[in-house]
Amino acid sequence: MPTVEYLNYEVLDDHGWEMDDDDLFENAADADLDEEDYGSLDVAEGEYILEAAEAQGYDWPFSCRAGACANCAAIVKEGEIDMDMQQILSDEEVEEKMVRLTCIGSPAADEVKIVFNAKHLDYLQNRVI
Repeated sequence: MPTVEYLNYEVLDDHGWEMDDDDLFENAADADLDEEDYGSLDVAEGEYILEAAEAQGYDWPFSCRAGACANCAAIVKEGEIDMDMQQILSDEEVEEKMVRLTCIGSPAADEVKIVFNAKHLDYLQNRVI
């Protein structure tokens, strides 16, 4: 069963971390963060990451659940996430910026690392509802 290690984008500023820090997840592991902000999820085959987070009792951001907004956006730092059809992200955001929507995204690798709550990134702001 794939494992998704996650980190809440909102805690980066609090700790002076940058999205492209090589040791971002090591720093998170050492920072004594709340389980809501940092940890790992087991995601069943064919299960969406957002569903897995909710099954663990986490209140991750979402709105449409259909890949039509950026509320549930995450940045893939390691591994790969397959998405169902989405109409909101550009090819550049998917291919270069590694943006994925957790409401329609499932892990495509045994171990995936994501920064969730990425809707706060400047370039996604205009697609949050």
